[in-house]
Amino acid sequence: MITQQTRQLSFEDIKQKRKIRYEQILDRLLTGVKTAKEIAVELFEIGLIPSTERNYTAPRLTELEKMGLVQVINKKKCDYTGKMVAVYQITPEGIERRFGK
Repeated sequence: MITQQTRQLSFEDIKQKRKIRYEQILDRLLTGVKTAKEIAVELFEIGLIPSTERNYTAPRLTELEKMGLVQVINKKKCDYTGKMVAVYQITPEGIERRFGK
């Protein structure tokens, strides 16, 4: 019983942190199209994540894309890695979600 309760509390904590990250990513995309790395760099610069590692944003972008809140609109050569990467844009549904309409 105790392990079920602690497991549930942990799950709820993760779920809340994921929701916060979704909102942070959507906020960044409100200012224009960006790659996962560019979003990570911006979040790091404003003190919301501990490093510029794209793994703080890429998994959440995939989830947001599956929810229809962001979409891949292009690809480009990453300014940081030199690799071809996806460029994301917030959708009208993402804007609605962000502003609670």
